[in-house]
Amino acid sequence: MADSTPPTQLTAQPPPDRPVYVIGGGPGGLSAAYALRARGIRAVVLERSDRVGASWRRHYDRLHLHTTRRLSALPGLPMPRRFGRWVSRDNVVRYLEKYAEHHRLEIVTGVEVSRIDPAPDGTGWLLHATGGRELTGAAVVVATGYNHTPHLPDWPGRAAFTGEFLHAGEYRSGTPYAGRDVLVVGVGNTGAEIAVDLVESGASRVRLAVRTVPHLVRRSTAGWAAQYSGILVRRLPVGLVDRISRVQAKVAVPDLSAHGLPRPDTGLYSRVKQGAIPVQDVGLIDAVRTGKVGIVAALEGFEDGKVLLADGTRISPDTVIAATGYVRALEGLVGHLGVLDSRGRPVAHGARTPKAAPGLYFTGFTNPISGNLREMALDAVRIAKAVARDRSGKVSRLPG
Repeated sequence: MADSTPPTQLTAQPPPDRPVYVIGGGPGGLSAAYALRARGIRAVVLERSDRVGASWRRHYDRLHLHTTRRLSALPGLPMPRRFGRWVSRDNVVRYLEKYAEHHRLEIVTGVEVSRIDPAPDGTGWLLHATGGRELTGAAVVVATGYNHTPHLPDWPGRAAFTGEFLHAGEYRSGTPYAGRDVLVVGVGNTGAEIAVDLVESGASRVRLAVRTVPHLVRRSTAGWAAQYSGILVRRLPVGLVDRISRVQAKVAVPDLSAHGLPRPDTGLYSRVKQGAIPVQDVGLIDAVRTGKVGIVAALEGFEDGKVLLADGTRISPDTVIAATGYVRALEGLVGHLGVLDSRGRPVAHGARTPKAAPGLYFTGFTNPISGNLREMALDAVRIAKAVARDRSGKVSRLPG
């Protein structure tokens, strides 16, 4: 599959020109490496784990893409039709493995980059990596992933909670929770799907703690995938999309106000622009409507071994699963370069580079309604084009 050159050989006899280093062996990194290779540019993927697609391997068992197979393929290799329309987690992993092998990508595993600095000669970038290695690249593509490091709010009293507590990143299936009372905290796509999985796995009680009521959309209506709508409306005015989606929701999604989920008072696309993606229904609507998933107030903390909710209620679930998202954790890597905003997100994305850091690219750090994999595939081609256009860093070319 991947190039087996030991990491220690990367700097043994540096070529006269420098490769482009791609940090991260997930979809964003692999697609960028292929797009660069397709333009004759040597790209070396540095992956901290021992295999590509590490973050996908850690996702819960029942996960399927919420985007269609055809619009989730990376450049240069379609996803097999046998994967079905909504591709499973395991098949995404198989696809990433095949992608690396098919395109003969140069991948070095077991190498973690801790810091990126400008190269001493003023061109390109110096990467500080595992074992004290220093690697110099003409350009760098940072693709370490949107779901990099689990985020846990600093809830008071959590250490004294006597039940089981875990982040959603540790959840694999509902089987261990059969017959148990479980509270899921957070109603993004992950929290919603875990709640449904718990119900279907036989949990005795499932409650979902909600702070901000989400927009619910059908994954597909009469064969029309929600992703198609996301692509069509992406360039339209925010207010117009908000109005369209409000009408659409009244037709497609029942009013769940009596069950604790009223319709949101802010527009769908306005929320997207703030970073909140709609929740695609994979069974939550019916589970809430039938009372199989109970909606409760947001979690505020823990008191006397119990869970304290925002409305003052105290409950005693056996297990709390925090579906509270992830952080990009880019501060140690590039925070000193002035390329992150106040929320730790790259100030430039895709083919655009920060003004203070030419040749430093970021991909996969947004969560667009048009589909993350689709946008990473498009970004990869744009990044490769931008790198090929900029020859100042003495990019290493592939032979032939």
